[in-house]
Amino acid sequence: MLALLYMNNLIFSGMQPTGSLHLGNYLGALKQWVELQEQHDSIFCIVDYHALTIDYSPKDLPNRITELALDYLSAGVDPEKSIVFVQSQIPEHTELAWIFNSITPMGELERMTQFKEKSEQHKQNINAGLFTYPILQAADILLYKADRVPVGEDQVQHVELTRDIAKKFNKTFGKTFPETKVILTKTARIMSLVDPEKKMSKSLGEKHYIALSDSPDAIKKKVRSAVTDTHGGSKSAGVTNLFDILEALNGDDMVSELKDQHKKGKLPYKDLKDIVANTIISHLKPIQERRRELEEQREEIGEILIEGAERAQEIAQKTMEEVREKVGVR
Repeated sequence: MLALLYMNNLIFSGMQPTGSLHLGNYLGALKQWVELQEQHDSIFCIVDYHALTIDYSPKDLPNRITELALDYLSAGVDPEKSIVFVQSQIPEHTELAWIFNSITPMGELERMTQFKEKSEQHKQNINAGLFTYPILQAADILLYKADRVPVGEDQVQHVELTRDIAKKFNKTFGKTFPETKVILTKTARIMSLVDPEKKMSKSLGEKHYIALSDSPDAIKKKVRSAVTDTHGGSKSAGVTNLFDILEALNGDDMVSELKDQHKKGKLPYKDLKDIVANTIISHLKPIQERRRELEEQREEIGEILIEGAERAQEIAQKTMEEVREKVGVR
């Protein structure tokens, strides 16, 4: 059981409840979380407040939170080893974010590339939450004094801002927060099957991604339709993407041998795609079986989230007592 209150080498990470997870989410985050919880004390959050910054259905959100919790647990996140909870259940997240708002320069937020990208994607809803999103993310992390955050390259800039905010707070009010470090995701970014120049995403359409819930037949159909030779043989982004998926699921040895066969012209695209599809199916099978079992125990999922929130809040309250006293609002 994870000990409470300030630990060294504490991991914090989270995902938004924006719908069914896909293979890119799993390989880019969940798979690594499961490995990290064996080596570090870990907190994994369902960051539902972050999900409010883009268009969503209030009616659907509670179910999406439950679905994401099911994804966490079926993939192997263990509530006996990690704290798992929902962000909105801990009001200290937004309280600390407001305090961080008061010490974060506007210029730091204006240079965030993800704000620019999301503004392009959501032109009809460019809101203040999108702009200050990294401050809430910093509060999520520092509320628990986490000193390690597993992220992909696209999130490194936000963790760097978290470190800058911690330094600014410590300099202004006295040593309080650790200077959080990045644990880079080991897996290369998983790209769209149809457009391998773009990151795998549900927003691109069903053919572009493999959902963790996809049937074997659906997986085979999508992988067999994957774009491969877009820019010439083994240098193709599509081919590279298929090999990246294989490497993430099966390791270097198998991939090195297959790459060698492909380079020599002894591995047709059809055979490569069949190997990739069968590897994905084999890897997802126990996750899907576990998820079906958990779906029959939805009350227990709620209990896990409630217990996780209680454990998280004990840490959060202690942090905020310290912060309030230092900033003078006790």
